[in-house]
Amino acid sequence: MPAIKTEKQRYDRGLKRRKAVLGVKYVEARLKNRHPFTDEFQELITRYAWGEMWTRPRFDDRTRRLLVLAMMVALKSWEEFDLHVRAGLEHELSPAELKEVLMLAAIYCGVPAANTAFGHAKKFIAP
Repeated sequence: MPAIKTEKQRYDRGLKRRKAVLGVKYVEARLKNRHPFTDEFQELITRYAWGEMWTRPRFDDRTRRLLVLAMMVALKSWEEFDLHVRAGLEHELSPAELKEVLMLAAIYCGVPAANTAFGHAKKFIAP
């Protein structure tokens, strides 16, 4: 991956990565609903979460998704959890892999958090 020389390059790389991970339709909808109050924050996360962390070479997307899901359970960040469940299942995660993350989360993050996570996740999995 070419070296980043400007914040604009970091943003562009992050936006490309964000669309690849979360889906073009989702990201475009968010960009369409921009607001002056949140614009700087959105640019920050696009540059650093997506342009830096999601472009590092050590983990593949599947591994990174599993880690993010576990962290969202630990933080009880259900909106972000839903976002990453949907995107993960649309791309490379299987329901069985998602279940394994949530089983681990039950032990390491607590049964109540895992219970809530299972409730959220099943909305994205056909019976």
